[in-house]
Amino acid sequence: MQCSELPLALFALMCISTSETCTLRPHITAVEGEPFYLKYCSSLPGHASEKNTIRWSKSSGSHGHVELSPRSSPRIAFRGYVLEFWPVELNDTGSYIFQRGNDTHNWKLNVTQRDKHNCFTKKQVISRTVEVEQSLRVSCENSYYQNLVNRTSLYKDCEKIAENNKNPFIRKNAEFKDQGFYTCVFSVYHNGKLFHITKTFNITIAGDHNNINPVIFGQEVNHVEVELGKNVQLNCSAFLNEMDLVYWNILKENGTNPNVYEEEEMRIRTSEGKWHASKILRIENITEDNLNFSYNCTVVSEGSVDTMRFILLKKEDTGDIPGYIFTRGMIISASVLVAVVCLVTVCVIYRVDLVLFYRHLIGRDETLTDGKTYDAFVSYLKKCGPEDGEEHNFAVEILPRVLEKHFGYKLCIFERDVVPGGAVVDEIHSLIEKSRRLIIVLSENYMSNEVRYELESGLHEALVERKIKIILIEFTPISNFTFLPQSLELLKSHRILKWKSDQYLSYDSRFWKNLLYLMPAKKVKPDRDEGEALPVLSES
Repeated sequence: MQCSELPLALFALMCISTSETCTLRPHITAVEGEPFYLKYCSSLPGHASEKNTIRWSKSSGSHGHVELSPRSSPRIAFRGYVLEFWPVELNDTGSYIFQRGNDTHNWKLNVTQRDKHNCFTKKQVISRTVEVEQSLRVSCENSYYQNLVNRTSLYKDCEKIAENNKNPFIRKNAEFKDQGFYTCVFSVYHNGKLFHITKTFNITIAGDHNNINPVIFGQEVNHVEVELGKNVQLNCSAFLNEMDLVYWNILKENGTNPNVYEEEEMRIRTSEGKWHASKILRIENITEDNLNFSYNCTVVSEGSVDTMRFILLKKEDTGDIPGYIFTRGMIISASVLVAVVCLVTVCVIYRVDLVLFYRHLIGRDETLTDGKTYDAFVSYLKKCGPEDGEEHNFAVEILPRVLEKHFGYKLCIFERDVVPGGAVVDEIHSLIEKSRRLIIVLSENYMSNEVRYELESGLHEALVERKIKIILIEFTPISNFTFLPQSLELLKSHRILKWKSDQYLSYDSRFWKNLLYLMPAKKVKPDRDEGEALPVLSES
């Protein structure tokens, strides 16, 4: 690059840095020897933030906070709200603090060592799974450095397959041979020096894993009492794939009954791309020929079949009963009914307490042989502002304190248990598969991009694999639940627990008992040194 081009390049870099997406993740991994940047977006109005001076500082353990300046290192540059490293090195690991007046932000940076025997670093790989015959797209884009990029090369398994001045890309229908590691190498000039930035995708080509085993809702055999001469409708409802078939088998040895009619199928598409189908069989003016015959509803997919049977039975007539027997029977029936109602009412009211007592009495533990690692994966709002502090504190502080320290459960919490810099999507899916429950801390701001995959992965495990149960905790009152996927309604049960910090300070409160009831049965090992009261969440 000629010297005359340097001012133009620096000007372009300043323009890009003002429009680039901010660095929001609190834990960041970078690769040594590559250019790297941290950018903060101010939450203050422009005229308010302009009155204060921007300060960047670094904290690296025993050395405390050290204010950064252009004199700190020739590799560091400042572009307004952006701190740049040309390049970043291993000794840059530490905490970085941005400050402008009362506006501050903190990042923890971990600089990982470059793999000397590979064209990419395995800790900095973005994993993607593409179904065979579906669209495969690999695009080399780096919007922050785009105007400074001199050349971009694309490698597959470290062999060059494309090169372009700006953005080489692949766009095709996926084949199994396309599986591999795709690495984009951006060549950037800065102050007369050439730097390389890498971005690697791990592309896995999979078969069609979206298909599910179709299932018909209801009992396998249904006996329906009918009256001769009346009409009846038999409803068959199923959860199935788009190409699956639903039909009624109504053939007899001597043909079909003339009074039996199969209505048109009705389908509703769910948000996950599956289908909820319903098909009615209408029988008019029921005769003896319709009785004791099995009307079968069948749903068929490529590799699975499910069938439900309906059998019509004649409703028995009741003869006259003597008055004194009827009266005595009514009294006895009423007494039994009252006793049963009282017993059922007591059981319903104290159902949770009875179940927990029974678990404790027999020492039941259902976690010993299922091969799972965690009792529950906690899904909560990751990107939270000051107004969401209580919600975040509840998920990462209150829940672990009660369920782990007091009741002996083992939770998986994103910020605590997910290693920074890994393939987050794959790791989250793996952790959910290793968990017995998925605890979702709901709020109006819950459905961000980070938790959407956790929720959809959990619903897949609950609906399709049937290997996990979902527990919903309404942390703040929610008036409209439309932001949740429709497939959540297909779960056989999904109770919503309501959290109120001023009412659930004791471990024996109704909230914690209900939560224990929904958790897997496990031998309780309480921490005797812990008090019986929970910390009160702040009201600010």
